[in-house]
Order: sequence, then C-alpha cells, then structure tokens
Amino acid sequence: MMELLAAAVVVVGLLSMANLLLMVGVIRRLRKMATQSEFGSPMMDGLLVGERMPEFAAMTTAGEPVTHELVSGPALIAFFSPGCPPCEELLPRFIARARTSSSQAFAVVVADPGEDVAEKVERLREVARVVVEAPTGDLQRAFKVQGYPTVYVIDADGTVVGTNLDAQVLVES
Repeated sequence: MMELLAAAVVVVGLLSMANLLLMVGVIRRLRKMATQSEFGSPMMDGLLVGERMPEFAAMTTAGEPVTHELVSGPALIAFFSPGCPPCEELLPRFIARARTSSSQAFAVVVADPGEDVAEKVERLREVARVVVEAPTGDLQRAFKVQGYPTVYVIDADGTVVGTNLDAQVLVES
C-alpha cells in the first residue's frame, strides 16, 4: 500500500512540474507578444494596422452623409462612450490632435437612445464630423470596435496606419 501512495505522490509531483513549466512558457510568450505591438495590445479586437478601411455609411449630427467613399486623404476616426473615464481622459488629446492635424477627423459617440450626449457632441463638432449611434451600431460593427475609446488613423489610400485602445497614437505625430 505504501508503494502505491509513494507512486501517486511522484505522479502528482511530475504533473505539477509539467504544469508549472507550461505556465512559465505561456507567460513568457504573452509578455513577448505584448511588447511587439507598436500601437497597443496585439490581442485586442478591431481593425489591425495594414488593413483597409471598411465600407460604411452614416449620417452626422449636422445631417451630412459620411461614407468610406467620402473619406479622402488621411483621417482620424475615434469612438467614444459617455461615462467612460478613459474616454474623458482621451477627449482633450483627440480634440487637440484633430485641431492641429491636416487629417479629416471623425468622432463616433456611442450612446443608448435618450442618453444625453449634447455636451460631448458640441465639443467634438468643433473639430470633427460627429456621428451618434446606439451600442453595436453599424460603424462599430464595420470598424470591429469592442472597447472605448478606440482610435484609428487612416492614411491617404484608406489603410489603417495606427490603432489602439489607449490612444497612444494621439501623442505621436
């Protein structure tokens, strides 16, 4: 009986060691992947650098149509949600970048129907075309937005050249 107990302890010990080695390997791999991305976590959902801007159509708060075909030249496209602390922190940087950039600026404010977003829309309208849409709206689906704030920098040929959730791209020129 003692031999069986000793064998069981050895087997459990070996399995624990194998599990530990696998976990160390997974953690090292995740750390390596996190440092390889230029614009944030490589594990986030959404459009990736190098992808083409998707087809979309929307109406701004000023009643102007906005489509992928009307976006010519470089563009800065941001998605914000009211009551989101990171969005509030990013908003002044987005406005400053849009004001000083030669790129077109678009802002999508994601709000539940009836939610008061007038103040945020007015601040953004000074520098960008603003679209307000409900959660999981057409623009969010087209741009594969999963979290807020999300910022995309699109170059002149419609390719994503910057994207992230923490908006590091806004502090770069």
